[in-house]
Formats: sequence, C-alpha cells, structure tokens
Amino acid sequence: MSMPTESLPRPARRAHETWPVAVKLIMGARFGRSVGQGALVVGFSLYLHALNWSAAAIGAVLSAGLLLGVVLTLLIGPASDRLGRKQFLLAYEGVLILSALLALASSATWVLTLGAVLGGFGRGANGAAGPFGPLEQAWLAQDLPSAQRSRVFSLNSTLGFFGMALGALLAGLPALWGGLLPGALAYRPLFVLPLMGSAIGLALIWRAPDAKHTRPKPPPAASATATPESDTEIQSVEGNTHRAMPHAPSAHAEKTHDLAHSATHAEENRLLWRLGLANSLNGLGIGLVAPLMAYWFLRRFNHGPATIGPALAASFVLAAVGAQFAQRFVPRYGVVRTVVGMRGVGLLLMVLTPFMPVFILAAGFWAVRAAFNQGTLGVRQALTMGLTRQHRQGLAATVNNVSIQVPRAIGPAIAGLMLHQGWLTAPFILAAGFQLAYLIAYQRFFGGMDKPGS
Repeated sequence: MSMPTESLPRPARRAHETWPVAVKLIMGARFGRSVGQGALVVGFSLYLHALNWSAAAIGAVLSAGLLLGVVLTLLIGPASDRLGRKQFLLAYEGVLILSALLALASSATWVLTLGAVLGGFGRGANGAAGPFGPLEQAWLAQDLPSAQRSRVFSLNSTLGFFGMALGALLAGLPALWGGLLPGALAYRPLFVLPLMGSAIGLALIWRAPDAKHTRPKPPPAASATATPESDTEIQSVEGNTHRAMPHAPSAHAEKTHDLAHSATHAEENRLLWRLGLANSLNGLGIGLVAPLMAYWFLRRFNHGPATIGPALAASFVLAAVGAQFAQRFVPRYGVVRTVVGMRGVGLLLMVLTPFMPVFILAAGFWAVRAAFNQGTLGVRQALTMGLTRQHRQGLAATVNNVSIQVPRAIGPAIAGLMLHQGWLTAPFILAAGFQLAYLIAYQRFFGGMDKPGS
C-alpha cells in the first residue's frame, strides 16, 4: 500500500526558504507560554508541598488536569479542521490569564486545583497549548511544504525548550526573597510569569492568519488514473489548459478515483491506530516520572528551588540542543532510526538517575537524558503530520496528543502514591519498562517507512 505524498519529512532547503506569517507568530506565542510553564514545572509542586499537600494529592491534581485536557482535545481537535484554530487558542490563552490572576490572589485549594486542571499548572508542555496543542500543530503544518516540516517543528520545539529553561531558572527566585515572603508565600510571585507569557501569546495569536481548510474535492477533469495524492491540495480547473478535458469523466473514472481514495483513507487509519498504540506506551513512561521530577529532587536530596530550578533549566537547554541535532540526523538516518537511537540512550540515562548518590550526579544524568529523549519531539511531530493528507492533519494531531495524554494522565497519580510510600526508585523502573516497549513498537510500526537521505 502506498503512502500519501507527505509520508515522511524531508530535509529542508534553507536557500530562498519562506515560512507563512502564522508559523512565526505561533512559534513566538509558544516561546512566551513556555517561560511560564518552565517556572511552574519547578515551582508548582514545591509550592503545594510548602502548603502541606501530600505527594498523593499533588499527583492526583496533576492527573486531573491531564485528563480534562484529553477530554477537551477530543471535543475540539477534529472540529478545528473545519472551523479554524485561532478562536480556540485565543480562548485558551484567556483561561491561562484568568488562572494565573486567581493564583496570584489566593492559595485556596479550589484556586490551585482549578489552575492545575484548567491552566495546566505544573505539568509543563514545552510551551504547547495544553489540550489545544493538536490545533497548534495542525496550524503550523497547514500551509507548510512537507520538506520544511522537520526543521520547523524542531525549531518550534527548540524555542519551547529554551523558554522552559528560562522559566526554570526564574523559579529559583523564591530563595532570594524568602525573607520578605516567608514560607509558601515566596512561590506566589512566580504566577506572574504564566500571566505575562499568555498575554504575549494572546497578542501574537490575534495577529496570526488562519485559513480554514476543508476536505478538497477532485476536479471535474480528473482522469481515470487519478491517484490517492490527488486530493492533498485544492486544485483549480479554470484556466488550467494542461488539465482541462472536453468531456465529463466516465463512471469508470469516478469509480477508480473513489477506490483509490478509499484505499488511501484506510491506510491512513491503519497508521493512526499504530501511532496511538505506540504513544500509549510512551505516555505511561512519561507520566510516571517527568511531572513530579522537581518534587522527587526535593524528597530524594532535600533540595529547594535554588538548585532544582537550574538543574531542570539545564535539562531544557540540552533538550533544545538535542532537538537541533535530531533534525540534522534525520536526512542521514531517517526519522525512525533517529528517534529509536536517541531515545534508547535517554532511556539508559533515566534508569541510572535514581541510583546516583548525590544531587549533582542525578541532576546531570537527568539533564543529559533530556537531550536524547525530549530532543526528538520535533521530528516525531513532523512524522505525525505526514501520516495523513492535509485535510486530516487535525485528526492526526489529535490522535497523537490524546494517545499520549490519556496514559500520561494516569502516571502522576500512580507515582504520587509510590512517592507517598517512600518508593523513590520504583517510578523510574516502571517508566523504563513502558518506554522500552514504546521504542520496540515505534521501530516495528514505522521502521519500514524510513527513507534516509530522501
């Protein structure tokens, strides 16, 4: 079965390369959003701990936020292909602004729970728009040639990682003003960062053009040899002397085209099912460790934001570096070999992290792991956008997001219970098993699609 035209991302040609205006504005919004996310990845769980929340309660509230995000993604993601993405992302930025304002004003349980559930406090998403991340991905890919996707998505991830690193560094500030704002109160000014980031994102998204793409129809002049790729773009018949035909297509030609379209549709569905299965394993592996990493450093080594912030900032910087290396490896090795190779190294480093005897070694292993693990995010997103034709990219992004986020949402609740019992190594070992299974599935499902150097 042949793949759609945009099967896998190809290396971008930088000469005379132009990107749609929306691409630049969306990436700018992601950077602004990521600074606030980075600050709260470090500060939010530490803030809740300072407010005497238990590990189980912290894990549960993070899981609740992820689960609501999945529901919103399912409800809104597919509709974005018909209705456009802009209004949904504007609404999301508005919710983040409101959540940050409430958190600045109060430490009440309902306020922080609402912020975690609706505003994504503490989860981190590399600057992505939470449950509306699939809309953002589809908007980026909407008018972007497939040859540019790997580079654009890698750069988009890189900007998110750098923003997260900046936010994580700023999360160390409570240690400086602890004398003026004692105890848990020292963490509250951190909510200024997501407030400002979302305000910037709101302004940039407001300016971004969003063309609505509906499912294209084949032109009247379609020939009997029409291929599945013929409906990847809206084609104009008027004035096209090369494709104009004097007579309407025969019933045989229409039937042939319908069969080709059905075959392509079925192949896309098969690939999306495979993507969902592999991602579910990945999501479980991520959710068991990453959302509570700052809290784990606190429990394991009794460190605070002054050292945890820079440690996680280093991991985000190295993830950004890894993203750039990944997109350079793709032309030579292909997407799948790049992902499996890099994440295999990251898996080994993650397993070693909880066995390190001192904070600096554990933080170092975790940071270097990020370069190999999170650095593949952009090229994986580019592959996802190439699994379907353009009018189904919103669906592809939704499948990609939901299949990761549902199992990921379970992870913090399980890990919180483990940490509450003092099992500080168990989440890493369990996560490693799921991530190893993910790499095996990813290679098996998509290895045959790799075309290095294409």
